[in-house]
Amino acid sequence: MTRPLTIIGSYVSPYVRKVLACMNLKRLDYEVDPITPFFGNDEFRRLSPLCRIPVLIDGDFSVSDSSVICAYLDEAYPGHSLFPSDPKDRARARWLEEYADTRLGDLFIWNLFYQKVVHPLVWGEPGDPARIEKAVNEDIPVALDYLEGEVPADGFFFGEIGAADISIASFFRNGAYAGFKTDAQRWPRTAAFVERTLGHACVAALLPLEDVQRNADIKGRRQALLDAGAKLTAETLGVREPRRGMMRL
Repeated sequence: MTRPLTIIGSYVSPYVRKVLACMNLKRLDYEVDPITPFFGNDEFRRLSPLCRIPVLIDGDFSVSDSSVICAYLDEAYPGHSLFPSDPKDRARARWLEEYADTRLGDLFIWNLFYQKVVHPLVWGEPGDPARIEKAVNEDIPVALDYLEGEVPADGFFFGEIGAADISIASFFRNGAYAGFKTDAQRWPRTAAFVERTLGHACVAALLPLEDVQRNADIKGRRQALLDAGAKLTAETLGVREPRRGMMRL
């Protein structure tokens, strides 16, 4: 029997969320090894030399970086296309994914989520308030002004939902975890786009797993997360039970 694909990474990572949602779109059989951020081991560092998540394991092949993984999945497996077929549309989709992974990553993850959520949780001290204020009041509004002119008024960028849509919307979930909410009066198209993308079944099915991890001790409760993942992937996502004990934390 063919083994399912494996994704190593934290459920609350926007990059892991993107890959899992794309795998759900393609209806791929996968399992998740829910590594706790900042607590990897030597095997993880071998698989991901830059210590980045997610990592994809497909038989004897492994690769890290969410954009590389999504491109590989779209080329290697049939089903729902993650990128449009037209070369110009495909280039635009890749640009939108890159903009999300870099600019939105800087703003929503390192300048907001990390400062307000991860820093106190992991290091036991508050993040940089000046950095948070600048992100919320200056930098994120500039990004939202840009997105307001790019996102579709309804539906998704290229007809059906794909990697570009998921890439952008994924960061807003982490922003929400840090208390950020998009002003629907100032940025109505962006707010509506994010809401319908995060509400799509491929993304929404992951929320219960994120809740388990967000409510768990940063170094523990791994079995509870795996048990929750087993139930949800079996009943909600239609994939197999995760393997136990692959990553020793």
